[in-house]
Amino acid sequence: MLIVGGGPVGLATAIALRQRALSVRVIDLRKPPIDKACGEGIMPDGARWMGDNGVELEPAESFRFRGIRYVDGAAVAEARFAGGHGLGVRRTALHRALVRRAEQLGVRLDWGVRAVGLRAGELETSSGTCRADWLVGADGLGSRVRRWSGLEGGRAARRRRTGIRRHFRVAPWTDLVEVHWTDDCEAYVTPVSPTETGVAILWSGRAHGFAEGLERFPALAGRLEGAPAASVDRGAGPFGRRARAVRKGRLALVGDAAGYLDAITGEGLALGFHQADALAEAIYAGDLTRYERAFRKLIALPFTLIRLLLFAERHPSIRRRMVRTLAREPEIFARLLAIHTRDRPPASLGLGGAVRFVRGLVRA
Repeated sequence: MLIVGGGPVGLATAIALRQRALSVRVIDLRKPPIDKACGEGIMPDGARWMGDNGVELEPAESFRFRGIRYVDGAAVAEARFAGGHGLGVRRTALHRALVRRAEQLGVRLDWGVRAVGLRAGELETSSGTCRADWLVGADGLGSRVRRWSGLEGGRAARRRRTGIRRHFRVAPWTDLVEVHWTDDCEAYVTPVSPTETGVAILWSGRAHGFAEGLERFPALAGRLEGAPAASVDRGAGPFGRRARAVRKGRLALVGDAAGYLDAITGEGLALGFHQADALAEAIYAGDLTRYERAFRKLIALPFTLIRLLLFAERHPSIRRRMVRTLAREPEIFARLLAIHTRDRPPASLGLGGAVRFVRGLVRA
């Protein structure tokens, strides 16, 4: 088993495969701990996956958050998780924990190895030709495995979306992840340890610097005024990538390499962990069509929610109505959040809840 890409989802796939007693090798040009610009919040179902698979974080390097708060001007809506808690954690700390667990399970980790091409099912690398019964592309948004295998599907969105992240040495002021909204821009505030808070800003259209973006959120900027930076700024994007399929022969794509829409729902890591389990189960059974079916089911609801939120992001009046409606209807927000974290089925919103939400969008 050969996995190209040693980020969180590649390592999660390796861990899931080793849990099924399969031999695994991971290669990546980068060396741990691998950093990446992201919101750094792991939803409760992702946190449960980590606990179930023995991935442990030290208390000082993570923070348990209990729900989500939307802030749009004077409108504030919040909801708490129906079950468990999410985890805010620096990407580097998460990567170290996943590497530790993979090593404990006996995964072969080859850092500093570059994948350079794919020919006749064999992977050419900077250390020679690699042959494996199964090949997994877990090499992110710009996946070369996806391109080399002919599974590249192009951009998944018409509007360019990019992001930038910075950490501050300031204790969290809430046990919620905050999403601050303004036109064409959102700021995601995630407590990542008892002493640090991360802020990720996402834009539509032209990319900006972090300071320029933070100015769009005066209340948040005021709260952070004087707090020293705890990291250098790191950007990501453009988002939105398609794969023509997630499997071809004995090759499979997982995580961002398998297709990505946007970070607007904060579910990327949890969704990647679920994909890792589904892929490991399919490989164990020797049938990648199982993974293909499971993948479609896994992304159906998250991608629908992403498209809905992106629609609201493109239409400020609808976005403002949405936040005001959720502020007036906290029970509906809680149900939607429980559906989002897979603690409740979509039907739990109920016809009455759906009608109240739509009516609120119309009247707010």
